[in-house]
Formats: sequence, C-alpha cells, structure tokens
Amino acid sequence: MNLPHSLPLTTSATPVTSTSAKEALLTLIQQALAALGLQAPKLALERPKQAEHGDYACTIALQLAKTQGKNPRALAQELVNCLPTNHLIAKADIAGPGFINFTLSPLALFAVLDAIEAQGLGFGHNQDGAQKPFMVEFVSANPTGPLHVGHGRAATIGDVLASILAANGWAAYREFYYNDAGEQINMLTQSVQARARQVGTPDYPFPEKGYQGSYIGELAQSFLSQGGDADDAEAIRKFAVAALRQVQDDDLQAYRVKFDHYFLESSLYTEGKVEATVQRLKANGKTYELDGALWLKTSDYGDDKDRVMLRSDGKGYTYFVPDIAYHQSKFERGFHRVITELGADHHGSLARVRAGLQALEIGVPEGFPDYVLHQMVMVVRDGQEVKFSKRAGDYYTLRDLIDEVGVDVVRFFFLMRKHDSQLTFDLDLAKKQSEENPVYYVQYAHARHCQVLAKVGTQSGVFRAELLHSKHEIALTRLLADYPDAVRAACSELSPHLLVNYVRELAAQFHSYYNAEQFLVANADLQTSRLRLVACCGQVIRGALALLGVSAPERM
Repeated sequence: MNLPHSLPLTTSATPVTSTSAKEALLTLIQQALAALGLQAPKLALERPKQAEHGDYACTIALQLAKTQGKNPRALAQELVNCLPTNHLIAKADIAGPGFINFTLSPLALFAVLDAIEAQGLGFGHNQDGAQKPFMVEFVSANPTGPLHVGHGRAATIGDVLASILAANGWAAYREFYYNDAGEQINMLTQSVQARARQVGTPDYPFPEKGYQGSYIGELAQSFLSQGGDADDAEAIRKFAVAALRQVQDDDLQAYRVKFDHYFLESSLYTEGKVEATVQRLKANGKTYELDGALWLKTSDYGDDKDRVMLRSDGKGYTYFVPDIAYHQSKFERGFHRVITELGADHHGSLARVRAGLQALEIGVPEGFPDYVLHQMVMVVRDGQEVKFSKRAGDYYTLRDLIDEVGVDVVRFFFLMRKHDSQLTFDLDLAKKQSEENPVYYVQYAHARHCQVLAKVGTQSGVFRAELLHSKHEIALTRLLADYPDAVRAACSELSPHLLVNYVRELAAQFHSYYNAEQFLVANADLQTSRLRLVACCGQVIRGALALLGVSAPERM
C-alpha cells in the first residue's frame, strides 16, 4: 500500500538522510569534538533506559573529562554548545554526572520511515562483509538414522546464521559434512545386515550397540526386495547410507533448509586428503610415536595434552584427524572465514582441530574456524519429557516435531534461547493460538497490520511527522530505527536469538499501538501518518521473519 508522505529530510546544515539519524547525530558530535580540539577513542550512542530521557544518550564527556582535567558536566555543556546548527536535534540535556541526552526532532525521528519504504525488505541490511566468502557448516549428521531434535536446532541456527551473514554483506555458503565413514557407519551396516539375516533366521543375533529404530528393519526389507544379498556388507553399507541420506534430505527440505554443497567424509580418504594431512604434520615435526600410536603435539598450541592420531590397535585414525583434513579443505577452497555449528558434546574436539590446523603451517589464522555450539533440546508434553519416536526408537525426531506443530513454530522456538543455553520445547505452548505462543504473537502482529491497511484503503492525506507524538508512536519508531543495529549485532555476536528478541519486542509494541489508537479517523493527515507507520512496522516484521525462515501470514 503506497501512502503519500513528505519529502526526505535534506534541509538541515547537517543533512538527515533516510538511512540513519543515528549516524547523522554521531557526525554532529564528532564535529563538536573537533571544534574543541578533542578526539574520541570510541564514540557510541545508546538508547536511554527511560524513554522520557530522549532518543539517544552519549557518555563521551565522562570518557574524556579525566584526561582533559575538566568536570564531566562542564565538558558535556561545552560539547553541546559546539554542536553545529542543525534540524536534527530538538534538544540536548545534560544529565547525571555528565551524560548527554539527545531528543530528535519529529522529522529526524521519523526519517527512518523513508529508509524502510525505499529499501523494502533490504532495510536493515548492510555491506560490512564486502561480499567476501563465509562458510557455515551445520547439521553434518551421521547418515545413520532420521534427524533428531538436536539436529533440528543445529539446522535452524546454522541456516539463520547464514541468512544473517548475507544480510550483513557476506557471501554466505551453506555446507553439510556427511560423516559417511568410521565406526558409526560400520555399526549401521551391521545393524541392517542383522535385520536382513533375521528375515530367514529370526534368532540371528543383533549387535549389542546396534541401531534399534524400526527404520533399520525397513531398510533391510527394502534392500532384500531389490535383490540384495544379506551377506554383502559393502552393498548394504552403500544402500543404507544412500537411503538415510535421502531421508535426511527430505526432512531438511520440509524444514526449509537448503545447502550449497554436501561434502562426504569418505572423499577425504578416497582422494588421499587424510593421508596427505598426516604426512604434512609428520614432515613439520608435529608428531611422534609412543606406545605404538602416532601422537600430535596439540599441547604446543594450547591443548591440555597431546592427542593420539593413529591408534595402536590398528583401528585407524581418531575422529579429529579427518576433521583437520576437512577444515584444511575449507581453507584451501578460499573460505578464510568459517563457522562450524556443532552440538556442545563436540566441545572437546575444538582445540585439537585448531591445533592441527596451526601445525600444518599453511597460513590458517589462529582461532580458525569459529565454532557455535548448541546445547541439548528437551521436548515436553503435559510437563513430561518426550523421548521416543515410533520410527527412530530411542529419540524424538525433527520430522515428529514438524508434523506435530509446523515448521514456523519449530524454527522460531529453536531460536528463542541463545545457542549455548539448554532449550525446553513445550509442545502444549507451541500449539496454542494465543499471545502466550511467541511465534503466533509475532505472526499475528503482521496479520493485524495487513488487516488495518486492507480495511482503510486509499489515502487522501499527507504524512506529517509532528502528528505522531503518542508514546506508542515514538516507541515504535525508535524500535524501527534499531533494526539495523539488531541485524548487525546478531551477526557480530553470531547469535540469531538477538533477532528473535528484537521482532518479539517490535510485535509487542505494535500490538500495544493497535490497542491504544484508532486508525480510521476524521483527520486525513493523521490517518495517513498512522497508516504509514503501521505499514513500515509490518514490513520490518516481515523482513525479520524472512531472515529467521518463518512465514509472515496476512490472515490468522
């Protein structure tokens, strides 16, 4: 819906662009500092804790007062006196020990609406990453069964991190590392083979640590129905891995998660990359033999002790060795910024992988890769933990969750807590169609905005910023102006939950506005001004939900 409004703000001595009144205010403060012959080591603006104290607060006078030998309040007043003439600031107050509280003019405050309308769903995005490549590796499940709820949390975090990186100007790349080699794949093979043999020999022993879900029997039946030989372990391995990869891919597609590339762990062996990595570590003098095993000098790089690379029992390389080779591959493919998203139970491998990469001496920066670790998920119904799936056996699957409450709810709930916090997924809350359910509450705000705009129709008035002066209108507009900072913070802190916190707060403010004000009013200019604010709120909610991979319904 297009609403007529005033021209962008370009009339002040320091022009207020529709991009950011905050940036314009920072420029004014820098000019005031320069007029006093001062430089700020770090100049920042924050929202005052109490809304009545203004739009932004600055502590620069407190930071500089000691080095200048001045009273902070006196220095704050000097800075205010040196601010250039402008139409940005309505007033500047000195508070407390030397805070400067700035209140923006109505035109400056509501200039953010220009940016929202001009930039569409790109509002809040930036080019900080300069389109440099940035890989996010996530999920990376063993293809030994359906994805469980922990994989679902990993999928959400990794997928949204990639979206947030793209919104911050990075060329984000999503990769799934299939662990299709090693002991777990051997156990999968043995489990399917045992079920296949039990078709003709019911009392054939099943491996003590075998996979128990009904899907193992289904795989065995499917393999045999296609003419497979129960004695051919290699054929069973290939069949089971391929079938379970398809199951996982189908689950991820249903979950709105797509990858740019699937990397097979087995390729590291077939292409000789694991062996090449080990030989380079040996050549660099970073290994030694002890008690028949090959060790890596990880303690030289901050690990608490050295680690075994090649077991003395002849069972092959330990699990972190192919991980080193895999991350070496990431670096050599040009991904010098990498996030690896893993469950917190993988914490012990971080130091080993990073140490191995440093020991390769190929220019990998310290701290490569970045790790984002998620804590466990507990699913509850009626206050009791739900642990089992009919199909998977001993765990609740991602598909179970999707089928029960829907993709939007699952994605949103998985992001409500910081990734390093344990998460309780309440199925009863997830099904509620009320404001108690956070995702329903946010989506309903978007639907309400659509309802308001559809009901009112074409507007004849013009936008007048000075008419929007209620506490709800001021609070909403401030929140809209904070959206670019929220997108940046979610990226810099690798914390998607910050974006969830933001959109929940925006939805709450919008509902308060909806309940407090009328939109069909006699004053055409007031009506147009309010509806423009409503339209911009809906657009930012829609943009934030898009980054979270959650839909924005027009009716509910």
